[in-house]
Amino acid sequence: MGDLLDWILSFLFLVTLLIIVIYQLTCLADLEADHINPYDSSTKINRVVLPEFGLQALLCLYYVLTRHWFMAVLSLPHLLYNIRLYMKREHLADVTEMHNTNKWEQKKRFYKIGHISLCIFITSYWLIHSALGDI
Repeated sequence: MGDLLDWILSFLFLVTLLIIVIYQLTCLADLEADHINPYDSSTKINRVVLPEFGLQALLCLYYVLTRHWFMAVLSLPHLLYNIRLYMKREHLADVTEMHNTNKWEQKKRFYKIGHISLCIFITSYWLIHSALGDI
């Protein structure tokens, strides 16, 4: 039963991360379609960047503490990428460069969505496996 709860919590972490990244992507798409100005877009994105990074770090730590080594190793590149962005101070969206870097920022978020979706798929498998194993 404990393993099932681990996977449920992991699934909720991942869905929350997915929602945050989709929100950022939506802000970038609104900027590209000229529905929002660069200041508002960067403010909205910057408001959720650090919670995204913290949640990703918490998820990796959670995988290590629950001894799900494969998932910890799988989510480690995403965490290391976020740490590198933070250390180089490239994690916040720059108002003055929003139009110039919009395509690149969208591409980065699409890669994050792909990675998180892969993790959700694997977590869903183990969640179902754990649920059926407890029957």
